[in-house]
Amino acid sequence: VCKRQPETCSDSCNNITLHKLLRERLCHQKLPDQPVGLDSQYKHLLELLRRTAVHGESNSVLIVGPRGSGKTMLLGCVLRELMSLREVQKNVLLVELNGLLQTDDKIALKEITRQLHLENVVGDKVFGSFAENLAFLLEALKKGDKSSSRPVLFVLDEFDLFAHHKNQTLLYNLLDVSQSAQTPVAVVGLTCRLDVLELLEKRVKSRFSHRQIHLFSSLSFGQYVDVVRAQLSLPPDFPDPKFSDEWNHSVTKLCEDKTVEEILRRNFNGSKDFRSLHSLLFLAVSRVSVSHSTLREADLIEACRLISADSKANVLHGLSILELCLIIAMKHLNDTYDGEPFNFQMVHNEFKKFIQRKSHSIHKFEKPVVMKAFEHLLQLELVRPVDSGVCKVQREYQLMRLMLEHGQVMEALQKYPQCPTDVKQWALSAFG
Repeated sequence: VCKRQPETCSDSCNNITLHKLLRERLCHQKLPDQPVGLDSQYKHLLELLRRTAVHGESNSVLIVGPRGSGKTMLLGCVLRELMSLREVQKNVLLVELNGLLQTDDKIALKEITRQLHLENVVGDKVFGSFAENLAFLLEALKKGDKSSSRPVLFVLDEFDLFAHHKNQTLLYNLLDVSQSAQTPVAVVGLTCRLDVLELLEKRVKSRFSHRQIHLFSSLSFGQYVDVVRAQLSLPPDFPDPKFSDEWNHSVTKLCEDKTVEEILRRNFNGSKDFRSLHSLLFLAVSRVSVSHSTLREADLIEACRLISADSKANVLHGLSILELCLIIAMKHLNDTYDGEPFNFQMVHNEFKKFIQRKSHSIHKFEKPVVMKAFEHLLQLELVRPVDSGVCKVQREYQLMRLMLEHGQVMEALQKYPQCPTDVKQWALSAFG
């Protein structure tokens, strides 16, 4: 027993280190060493911001791409390299704003003041306009001789939301400063809207440099699989080289497996962004333990099942038989009346017909009990009122719609534990 203990301890330590390392990587807690497939965009943005940070040249640029395409990651990698330069570290100031948080210009200005650490300088001063306030903030950043000012990088996430602010004052003033020679400023906007320039007013558009960096994934499936391998592989400096070699070998074998390739191809065809890939890999990695120390094909199959699970169909598995019968009655009404809305009375009549004609296993429920079950389906949002306003119609006659598709109901019936045969047959019959 004593001989085995250190072995078990090292296995446990390896497992903890593995989980910590891969979790950091897959949960975006750590930037990658180099953005994948974005070399030209990376060089372009780095050069642009370096000119502001080192030479004091003002710039403005928009990074445009769908959600999950790596806009924030690209900017993060560029800023990391930029801040590693000695002349930049002590000089450049970074202000990060988000359109979802800074919903108007007043809040945005407070946030700029806070991030530039100028609350004490501003104090109780009253400014006539936004432009005056911003000019004062930038003036306060100038060095003692007032000849040179520290460069400021403004990062505007969800850039399109700032265009909805009244008169677009914030955008106008930031881009106006970037056009004039008073302070070196770089304005970097991140957005997923391709038509973002159409949202800008003429005076704002004329002050924007019209530089845009587009991020559209051009990854081939082969490169996608290489990314999977790289994301799951352990680095050479892993504490236990033997464990690391075994793990990396198992990852390489896994990526060559036909079933795994099929899962990855399905994911790749659905969405090429790394966010959905990381979710899939994270679920698979979370199944690794001391007793099950390598990734297996079954882990990825289970992760794929969990990620593509239909949440509404899963809710149906927890319903009572009575509630399930009401869902089937609604499905029949949908089939009969071609998707027209129905009310509780119609559903109850359909259910009564089934009980009288076909069912021998279902108990005859009183109407108030059936009503209670119907209200529960309403709470679960499996049924929704057509008129969401305050309706003066009696509850039994209020028009409803079923929020499930035919396929979802049939799939849930197949998986429902111990579902009575006559209920299944009723659901399969063309009409109730």
